[in-house]
Amino acid sequence: MRRSRNEVARWRMSRQIQRRRARWLEGQGRRYGRMHAIRHQLSQQQRRSILFITQIV
Repeated sequence: MRRSRNEVARWRMSRQIQRRRARWLEGQGRRYGRMHAIRHQLSQQQRRSILFITQIV
């Protein structure tokens, strides 16, 4: 069955929007992962420095 031009355009646009949203979400996830990793690293550093200080004293 042949689709009208408008229908095809609408379908393409909706596909594009879905793809864009998916990519955006993925990016958000990655950013959150990075932030989480950095925070985790900082807390580990603080823990290590506290341990180191207590070992010296």
